[in-house]
Amino acid sequence: MPTIFTKIINGEIPCHKIAETEDFLAFLDVFPCAPGHTLVIPKKEVDYIFDLSDEMYAGLMAFAKSIEPAIRQAVPCKRVGVAVIGLEVPHAHVHLIPLNSMADMNFGAKITMTQEELTEVANKIKALL
Repeated sequence: MPTIFTKIINGEIPCHKIAETEDFLAFLDVFPCAPGHTLVIPKKEVDYIFDLSDEMYAGLMAFAKSIEPAIRQAVPCKRVGVAVIGLEVPHAHVHLIPLNSMADMNFGAKITMTQEELTEVANKIKALL
């Protein structure tokens, strides 16, 4: 059965898309740790990030790195943190989270954002790419 991320890739579930290439997709997390929390995924459905081929793994990280400056400018922060948890969705993914303190990367204390707020943040990030 396809993961929720595969359904997003296939357009079956909408997302707040940030960027896309032939192999990768970046979109806002709808249950963010902080405004601008972005998920970066390979389009190929692979459960565990370390099961990606070396080429796909390097490409995923390079794609995430290319998006980081736009996130940092759109959502004022000290840094953009990177996390790979891999338990919540069985599809390899990287979290890019704007950080002003260590508390901003608390996966147990997600914030609530409206669809309008998510759209506004996504548009700010995309405009800076």
